[in-house]
Amino acid sequence: MTLNDPRIVAEVEPLADLYEKALGENDLQTLDDLFYAGPETVRYGVGENLYGIEEIREFRKTRPGGSPQRDVLRRVITTIGQDAAVVDLEFQRKGGTKIGRQSQTWFRTQNGWKILAAHVSLMADIS
Repeated sequence: MTLNDPRIVAEVEPLADLYEKALGENDLQTLDDLFYAGPETVRYGVGENLYGIEEIREFRKTRPGGSPQRDVLRRVITTIGQDAAVVDLEFQRKGGTKIGRQSQTWFRTQNGWKILAAHVSLMADIS
């Protein structure tokens, strides 16, 4: 099994960029399209645990204003073979004092790359 095959990284990287853009613009359709549409999908957020695409969709629809704006501080993409990848990043919310972390597990489906699991957390204040 090959880690970080440049061809696979080149497939995943623009999707990770698209996710970040959609998150910042609160583009619910694109965010929804990037997640696997099944009951197996999990998203652990800063204050919520969501199981299945329906819970994830409902959370996004009812979150006023969408995700807080943020700056990406560092991102690491690790591909595993031809069909799996992990995207990890550190971020800081605009005007915030905490470092956030996000991990996503992506896999190749018949409909393209999809996020199967995501986890977002905030560390203690850095000030």
